[in-house]
Amino acid sequence: MVSRILLAVVCTAALAGFSFALAERLEDTTYVPYEHKAIQYFETPTNEAVKRLDDLLDQGKAKLDYAGGGLGYLPSVLKQLGINVDSQVLVYTQTSFQAPLISPQRPRAVYFNDDIAVGFVQHGEVMEVSALDPTQGVAFYTLSTYKKDKPAFARREVCLQCHQGGHTLGVPGLVVSSAYMPKGVEVEHARGGFVTDDRTAIEDRWGGWYVSGDLGAQKHQGIPIGAGIEPKFDTSAYLSPDSDVVALLTLEHQTRMTNLIIRVGWDTRIAKADGKLEESKAKLDAAIEDMVGYMMFVDEAPMNGPIKGVSTFTKTFPARGPADKQGRSLRDFDLQKRLFKYPLSYMIYNKAFDSMPDWARDRVYRRLYDVLSGKDTSPKFARVSADDRRNVLEILRATKPGLPDYWKATSN
Repeated sequence: MVSRILLAVVCTAALAGFSFALAERLEDTTYVPYEHKAIQYFETPTNEAVKRLDDLLDQGKAKLDYAGGGLGYLPSVLKQLGINVDSQVLVYTQTSFQAPLISPQRPRAVYFNDDIAVGFVQHGEVMEVSALDPTQGVAFYTLSTYKKDKPAFARREVCLQCHQGGHTLGVPGLVVSSAYMPKGVEVEHARGGFVTDDRTAIEDRWGGWYVSGDLGAQKHQGIPIGAGIEPKFDTSAYLSPDSDVVALLTLEHQTRMTNLIIRVGWDTRIAKADGKLEESKAKLDAAIEDMVGYMMFVDEAPMNGPIKGVSTFTKTFPARGPADKQGRSLRDFDLQKRLFKYPLSYMIYNKAFDSMPDWARDRVYRRLYDVLSGKDTSPKFARVSADDRRNVLEILRATKPGLPDYWKATSN
């Protein structure tokens, strides 16, 4: 049974009586009120994979095996939640409430799929888990690392201290950041950093991260690991010796995409519940325009050469599909000049996208169709070629259930 562990947050008093208004930029909103009647983030039961697994554990219908070597429940949790080990990325900055246990000698491992992320800290008291609920957004949990007769996940409010703010677009969300790591400064004394996603130049990414793979001559802020490089940590203490660069690139894209889906959905639900949808349309449309641009990678930072991962992630991620009859998938990697071969986010298949309020989802579909069909020729989407638009349109028509009828027509 999921329990909820609360921690008073310093900013609570300052937020009392706070009146939410849509900001000009999504990043300018540090707090979307999750207690609003249209959201009730903690009060509304979630329906996501971690909650379902916890219910099965509580009913005795599922079991978590306990591994030796300090791994504890980690292998079993990943298996139960359908997360591949090849998604492992390693971060050594102290960006966790278990910060004192994290260092270059003991990095935190992160594993993920489209909906779930699992954080593993050596000798930590808990495993850190996030899960995307289709309507409520990202829920945060911990699981005790100590062997128990009946392990259970606990919902954690403390996580919102780092996982809600301008960097998550004001909603409880996900974040990947690059830390400033001045030479000669120990990691525990390093301060400051910034959020990274697929718009961030490669040369500015991954401060505080280990990076394995071949990036050619492209520079970055991470520490390379892999063949021919003496590791700074005991790789045998982890499920994999890698921190795959392609997995890291994918995670960066996915974090902001997830936050955009949640934010647009929450803003629409709040506006409707407050009877302010009509007066909020202009700002909601602006947010949707941001979302559509990000979905289509219009501001993606270019790669200055081929990138190659070292784990099987580059193969297993596309294999999850869906693909059309020609074998094309939005999950197909390019890794020559850009991350994906077809410029539309695979997160369009996520249940969270499908669960957006009809008004918002319909407007996203309309804007996507305008661009993909060639009706929108504005400079914003100029980098999306005619071939890319046609390919993405064909892939979606073949693989995405629930498209509006006008998408299925040969012309509009």
